[in-house]
Amino acid sequence: MSLLSENIIPGNHGKVFGTNAKEQKDLERIKNKVLSLKGIKDVKINSDIFPREFTIYTSELVKVQDIEDKVKLTGFHAIPKDLFKL
Repeated sequence: MSLLSENIIPGNHGKVFGTNAKEQKDLERIKNKVLSLKGIKDVKINSDIFPREFTIYTSELVKVQDIEDKVKLTGFHAIPKDLFKL
């Protein structure tokens, strides 16, 4: 594991997560839970694809595990995608 795979670093590239949530209301619940974490600047939901994805932007270093734990509280999962889009 590395700094980039275990953390979300600040910047305009964000980190993409896949989720098993399907309904818009569930995706909004996930977004609100994640936004409650310190250092989270924004969460963008992509509901045009399946499985659904959301991108998290931070203002400071945030652990991926913290995101996964917060999303689990909603009854869904967050799976980190590749480090950067190619």
